[in-house]
Amino acid sequence: MDVPPEDPNGRTVVLLHGKNFSGAYWGRTIAALSEAGYRVVAPDQIGFGKSSKPTGFQYSFHALAHHTRRLLAALGIERATVVGHSMGGMLATRFALMYPGFTERLVLVNPIGLEDWGAKGVPYTPVDKRFRAEMAKTPAGVKAYMRESYFAGDWRPAYEPLVTIQAGWIRGPDWPRLARVSARTYDMIFTQPVVHELPRLQVPTQLIIGQRDRTALGKTKVADDLAAELGDYPALGRRAAERIPDARLVALEGVGHVPHYEAFDRFIEALTGFLPQ
Repeated sequence: MDVPPEDPNGRTVVLLHGKNFSGAYWGRTIAALSEAGYRVVAPDQIGFGKSSKPTGFQYSFHALAHHTRRLLAALGIERATVVGHSMGGMLATRFALMYPGFTERLVLVNPIGLEDWGAKGVPYTPVDKRFRAEMAKTPAGVKAYMRESYFAGDWRPAYEPLVTIQAGWIRGPDWPRLARVSARTYDMIFTQPVVHELPRLQVPTQLIIGQRDRTALGKTKVADDLAAELGDYPALGRRAAERIPDARLVALEGVGHVPHYEAFDRFIEALTGFLPQ
């Protein structure tokens, strides 16, 4: 999705989506940024949304960053602020490490990967086992997960679009192939941590962290005491801000994993206040 503004300010913002989402959930953010004069590009990554979903592709953050850079080059974009949410935060970090000259600024919105789950003791799940777990999902189960994990048991009509795509895939005839892709991208997230490289970032960085978030891979596979330590976003956000040179932390109290849905006004104020004018 490439959205040029009516009154351009000469700046571009690239929005990178999370694991359970696609570029479409940036809709309100795109409209606000476009109105403010920014050109906005919100691609569906390979394996997500409307993009191709090959099962033989080597899913890696390096590869996704490479293809994203090629897309932006094809659009004639040579410099932009890169914004990543959830898994998109891991991708945005890898992108900024690979292309620091392109990345004008970096914004990480409740990024997963601020901790190395494997190093903390979460056991590895093979792709085939992950695939079987994906095949067992139901639309009701996906909605229940989002309600509890993202919104602390609350659910509003405005959140329904977050479920629509996944629910449709699960009901559709292509679900076995899509489940295989999902298993591979889960493997990518678990086995390719970026947290150890945060001090290498060379661009001005802002972290927007919903303080209620407790998202983490593998919580159900570890002892209760370790599970309680995982996904502590208030602590993870502070630690990341300390490790990233020239970093700024915006803590959104009472907000969970998806700030641009749950607390849009506070989110967009923080984002636009950091963007180059």
